[in-house]
Amino acid sequence: MLFGFQRRVVSKVGAALLAGTVLTASPAVAFPVFKQAVAEAASQNSSVAAYYRSVQYAPVWTADTEISRERRKALIRALASSDDHGMPSARYDVDALVGQMASARSRRDLGLVEVAMTRVYLKYARDLTSGILVPSKIDDGLVREIVHRDKQELMDSLVASGTPDDFLKSLAPQTAEYLRLKKERLRLEALIASGGWGPQVPSGKFEPGDTGASVIKLRDRLIALGFMQRSSSASYDHTIEKAVQAFQIAHGLEADGVAGKATIEEVNRSPEHRLKSVMVAMERERWLDRSIEGREILVNLADFTAKILDDGKLTFRTRSVVGKNQSDRRSPEFSDTMEHIVINPTWNVPRSIATKEYLPMLKNNPNAVGYLRLVNSRGQTVDRSQVDFSQFSTRNFPFDMKQAPGNRNALGLVKFMFPNKHNIYLHDTPQKALFARETRAYSHGCIRLHQPFDFAYALLAKQEENPKQFFHSRLKTGRETRVDLEVNIPVHIIYRTAYTEAKGPVQYRRDVYGRDAKIWNALTNVGVALPGQQG
Repeated sequence: MLFGFQRRVVSKVGAALLAGTVLTASPAVAFPVFKQAVAEAASQNSSVAAYYRSVQYAPVWTADTEISRERRKALIRALASSDDHGMPSARYDVDALVGQMASARSRRDLGLVEVAMTRVYLKYARDLTSGILVPSKIDDGLVREIVHRDKQELMDSLVASGTPDDFLKSLAPQTAEYLRLKKERLRLEALIASGGWGPQVPSGKFEPGDTGASVIKLRDRLIALGFMQRSSSASYDHTIEKAVQAFQIAHGLEADGVAGKATIEEVNRSPEHRLKSVMVAMERERWLDRSIEGREILVNLADFTAKILDDGKLTFRTRSVVGKNQSDRRSPEFSDTMEHIVINPTWNVPRSIATKEYLPMLKNNPNAVGYLRLVNSRGQTVDRSQVDFSQFSTRNFPFDMKQAPGNRNALGLVKFMFPNKHNIYLHDTPQKALFARETRAYSHGCIRLHQPFDFAYALLAKQEENPKQFFHSRLKTGRETRVDLEVNIPVHIIYRTAYTEAKGPVQYRRDVYGRDAKIWNALTNVGVALPGQQG
């Protein structure tokens, strides 16, 4: 037998142990029968076939060399522990692969094993580097374009690596976010195995001064959740109030220290519910093409925030308002590159807003929305009194609508541009009151910032000695001014109902658009399951 072990059905642990067996492939792997078997098996996949042609069908996994043995062992270990990444180990059918290895009795069998290992490696590598799912097939708001590593490069990099174990581990996202999410997944699985967080808290509203059995259940739940130390108090005292506030902050709730309906709903979430959020977040992190170095902007739609990170560290954060939870207004998820800032911007009203919202108003009253200019195809301002708006529809409305720069401009006094086909950008707003609300989904899709000036200062600090002075010198002219960024900045518009911070508890948010629920359903369709639900 070429692999020196009996075929047997193996468990996850058994597969990993079996991978440590010294395989004894014959030197005859160089003979034509092996190459012919590799060529035939590889022909079913153009990328695999191209790789083996490029190396004259030389073995990667089945040679009688120490490095090949290390590759085999590393791959089996990685596949058997794929659920550490929230990926289904059954997807890679480790037992079938090990069974095929165990039953190999000829050079032809060896060639088939060679290709089988390459195919499963490439599948695993693609899943781990860029996700299991195709976002655009899940929700039309997931317009993210996934960057897949080239299969030839994946093979070449594996072969070039002297430490296959380390190389396979490096395929996963190397961000601190991903590593902390993995840690939270393990914590939650242990909690589920030990029974969770105990009894739920009865619905109602609890505030300082309250007493009774329900307050005791709230106290015990907060202790189990890790937001307060053990206590025998039966009243809603200052300690419980502070614990509730800490919980509210960690869950994106108004931190008033009162356990109302929304707070109790979140307190009662099960560890299984939180684990789903974490596993979805891990898949989402695999979708991102992020660098662990340099500057980036993260807009988390579920958290209603915009952040600047430098070398992975948070350096600026502000509240945001995102698209309303309606089919044509939800903010999409994608990545692009911020190129410039516009100070004192003109608002060029999107055609969808002009025709769906403003045209009906103009039909009723030609003087409606008088702060907007109508502009014809020649760039000339149109006299409204000379226009019969009743003749137009959403299809044939011939004008552009614009709002001049100023304090009342819908974009406020500054906008941040990363030109994209979705016409989404970050901007100021005159509607400041919305930022005080707990849930901030009100826009037509663009992202409004609570502290846009400070955001601008932070961006300009990389290229201006006095960014605040520079900004205001342009602002006070009242004229529209474009300021190019000397170094373009990656912008990631994401949606995370679970995310981490360098210190403190993992943050959880509500699934305001219902997208995480769709992703979880898609993950279960490919075999992802919670502990105890596999099979």
